[in-house]
Amino acid sequence: MKFLFTCGGTAGHINPALGIAGRLQELFPDSEFLFIGAKGRMETELVPREGFPIETIEIDNVSRSLSVSGLKHNIRTARLVLKSRGETMDILKRFQPDVAVGTGGYVCYPALTAAHAMGVPTLVHESNAVPGLTTRMLSRKVDRVLVGFEQAAENYPRGAHTVFTGTPVRTEFFRYDRESARRTLGLDPDRPLVVSVWGSLGSDHINALMPDFLKVAGERRSFDLIHSAGKRGYQKLIAAAGDPAVLKAKGLDVREYIYDMPTVMAAADLVTCRSGASTLAELAALGKPAILVPSPNVTGHQQEKHAALVESLGGAKVLLEGSFDAKGLYEAAETLLADRTGLGNMSAAMRGSGNPKATEQICELILDFLK
Repeated sequence: MKFLFTCGGTAGHINPALGIAGRLQELFPDSEFLFIGAKGRMETELVPREGFPIETIEIDNVSRSLSVSGLKHNIRTARLVLKSRGETMDILKRFQPDVAVGTGGYVCYPALTAAHAMGVPTLVHESNAVPGLTTRMLSRKVDRVLVGFEQAAENYPRGAHTVFTGTPVRTEFFRYDRESARRTLGLDPDRPLVVSVWGSLGSDHINALMPDFLKVAGERRSFDLIHSAGKRGYQKLIAAAGDPAVLKAKGLDVREYIYDMPTVMAAADLVTCRSGASTLAELAALGKPAILVPSPNVTGHQQEKHAALVESLGGAKVLLEGSFDAKGLYEAAETLLADRTGLGNMSAAMRGSGNPKATEQICELILDFLK
């Protein structure tokens, strides 16, 4: 069998595809896999790391700006869509997939519309409660729209074939418990660990707080920390916070990106992060309590909606961006870690907020089409 995947732009779009592909590879080790991504985007780095081949097309997003520059950008994007469809057709003719699966990002549009035109069964997965522009445009073209939130089905046009599955998680997230992850990472089994992760590019707002946060953390030593600054903010943060080796000697590990996220998250006692749907699915899979700081820049305030839902279930504490300083964030983490009973209750609630069978259900749907 030949499985085609398309995804891109952010880890939140790429990791669900890797989760599904990884499970299908376990089930059918003799099958062939191919990813289609956008040139120069994060998928060209993350997908090969997981051992899957990827081919790229030139494509860009749609600007929501009504300015002249926004109009020029969209004219260029329209030209790239036409060009990329031809590129995609060439890839599909060579690979001859049995099914095509998209998990978000503007690269999905030319890839899945081309697959649909060639008669290949097509599915697209949307992790967020509010669908993105690409998913809405595809909803009447693909054979199935898989949604991460049950209530999300009402946000699609009549005629779209939606199925609630939850959001898939890579199988690596189920391979470690706290103790084995800490042994792998060489961490003290008795020291609390906070994992601080803010998306593939990082958060400018959080990184601006981190020098003061690291100073307080180095003085109080209430917990160890692994912080992902993101490719955009790492050098600036290190310049402000000091030598990474000196910080690490204090139990403060500042990284550009956490490539071994399944291991690191399994080792954590508490996670501070955004509230994207893919991140929440990973937290739920491991039952990790969290301090959620929803991004204020996401269309429809969907991260705030996600965070409010998880907080209402008891799995997380929500802090809105701009409502706290470095000391406040540190003390929020310190207070949660000090209450072991409360932390255990949060862990159980977080685990109950997700669907651990999402990956299996999606694989079953894909196999139904192949039958």
